[in-house]
Amino acid sequence: MTDLDAIKAIALKHAGQRHPSMPRLHVYRIDSPTEAAGLIYEPVACLVLQGEKRTFIGDGALTYGPGDCMMVAAEVAAMGQVCAASTDEPYLSLILILDPAVISALLLEMESLPEAPIRAGYGVSRASPALLEAWRRLASLLDHPEDVRVMAPHLEHELMFRLLMGKHGGLLRQIAGADSRLSHIRRAMAWIRERYAQPLSVDAMAAVAGMSVSVFHRRFKAVTGVSPLQYQKQLRLHEARRRLVSEQAEAASVAYSVGYESASQFSREYKRLFGAPPRRDAQALHTLVSPGP
Repeated sequence: MTDLDAIKAIALKHAGQRHPSMPRLHVYRIDSPTEAAGLIYEPVACLVLQGEKRTFIGDGALTYGPGDCMMVAAEVAAMGQVCAASTDEPYLSLILILDPAVISALLLEMESLPEAPIRAGYGVSRASPALLEAWRRLASLLDHPEDVRVMAPHLEHELMFRLLMGKHGGLLRQIAGADSRLSHIRRAMAWIRERYAQPLSVDAMAAVAGMSVSVFHRRFKAVTGVSPLQYQKQLRLHEARRRLVSEQAEAASVAYSVGYESASQFSREYKRLFGAPPRRDAQALHTLVSPGP
């Protein structure tokens, strides 16, 4: 049995379960293909075990399948679509939410590494045999919760080390660096998220990042795949969707509450992102999350 097969066997046993002792490690399972849907990633490492997924970020698309590892270094807005999945062979992935403190601690033990230039804040690469082994060792703790307290920190360090030494190690180094160029962009992203419903200027965003407007705009789009104002718009629409589903509020009142001045513009942009008008989309989602009889 290969390491990928071993991880898949563990994942099938634990999909859909919560593991309080390992709250940042998740097994993701989908039994059928999906339409493209909007989401906002947090910094994660994701290993695909079975099936295929496509992620659209800005004007680009990433397609990845078994044995591929996706890294996301910033809170990127995207569209995600499971392309290959069935009841017999569901889409399966293992996801670890990244902790900058863990990466920083590990970097202190390693030789000094140069800061990588900012390109994209995300990427996909083939997992090496050593990386797959590290994923397997960490995933095996799901079968042995009594070992988590002692072993999880060591095995997460092992996984982070393999990722740091891989193709997208520069992304991890940027996450850990408080003065890195990525951290400046993430600071501006956090500032936008806190004020997403307010009118914001790119000048103000650039000032938060400590950059000139032109440099900020270029680096922000390199990390997120979209412009700063497009990022703010996507945040508004994601929050509107959450409110429509959880609060069952009227679309027009939600539009104004998230910063739109025109309900018709809100409806057009909502449909463009989520594939259906606000009320119809919210009703469909509410049906999915409501408990059955």
